[in-house]
Amino acid sequence: MTTRIDPRDMAGRPCSLAAALQIVGDRWALPAIREVMLGNHRFRQIARNTGAPTDRLAARLKALVDSGVLERRPLPDDGRYSGYYLTEAGRDLGAITRELIGWGDRWVVTAPPSRIRHRDHDLVTHTVCETCGEQVHGEDVHREELLPGWDESGPLQAP
Repeated sequence: MTTRIDPRDMAGRPCSLAAALQIVGDRWALPAIREVMLGNHRFRQIARNTGAPTDRLAARLKALVDSGVLERRPLPDDGRYSGYYLTEAGRDLGAITRELIGWGDRWVVTAPPSRIRHRDHDLVTHTVCETCGEQVHGEDVHREELLPGWDESGPLQAP
């Protein structure tokens, strides 16, 4: 079961992004999840491929297991040892990690160190609204605050 955070208990604006970053926002969380997504389930593989200090990585992996993003289970080739595997919540991070990689390729690195392929071509995605089937464009999207006392500018002042 994944960790649930009541947005009313958060400091600042109640926001699912801030809550999500409490779970996956650590420096080593997404690189560790990336490695598990790539099929690297052993601690040593994850440590080698992330470059994370082993004590920090062990703490981060434990937190990801505790929060329900990863689970530990016996390795198929050697049941004496456990490996890290994605839960449903962890698998749902796939699209987010692909988008962050694309953003990093475009805005951060001098040259992309890898590419994401779909069958025999580079993967190019776009967001489609599941309700109406239209492609989503940023200018067509807006946020609606659901908790009383907030609007786009922040907390509402008492009169």
